[in-house]
Amino acid sequence: MIRILFAIGVMTVAAVLSPATQAQTKGDQLEITAFAVNMSNIATGANAVVDIRVNQWSTEEERERLITTMLEKGQDALLRELTRTPVKGRFRIPGIQGPDPHQLRLGHDLHYAWQTPLPDGGRRIVIATDRYIGFREAANQPRTTDYPFTLIEIRVNKEGKGEGKMAVATKITFDKKKQQIELENYSTEPVRLNNLQMKVKS
Repeated sequence: MIRILFAIGVMTVAAVLSPATQAQTKGDQLEITAFAVNMSNIATGANAVVDIRVNQWSTEEERERLITTMLEKGQDALLRELTRTPVKGRFRIPGIQGPDPHQLRLGHDLHYAWQTPLPDGGRRIVIATDRYIGFREAANQPRTTDYPFTLIEIRVNKEGKGEGKMAVATKITFDKKKQQIELENYSTEPVRLNNLQMKVKS
């Protein structure tokens, strides 16, 4: 089993649940497409187009509730709280080839979506949801069940073009010594989202 702590933007609490000092751009409904390139130790070379739809955004109250739940009660409680929040959109990888244990072809509802403006006029978007765990995985209880979250970070310029990273199976823990939330990915590196394009739905 390869264990790695990411050093990318989605791997800090500030990236997963953006701080209150940053103002979220509200109201826009987005259509996002990108080409997913998987270079990790799991399903290496599994590349396909990702389709993301954001129909609404998380509220400040929802964000604060998720942070408090994680700090006070841990990952399992956070997972339950996340799945209880209203659906914000959906993501899927309709053209994925081969085995699809995470049900990415069918896709998943998004339960957390937050965006903040960037200095160049672009946006930074953070998306989180629960990961699909099938009957066999749940029954066998392998290590992967400790990684129940899917996290996506996207950065686009003012023209709506950019790139992102997606961690399909992630564990969220709180390091009491460092006093910080840490995200651990099951695979060796996140899926890269290249040639990303964002459109604002009219």
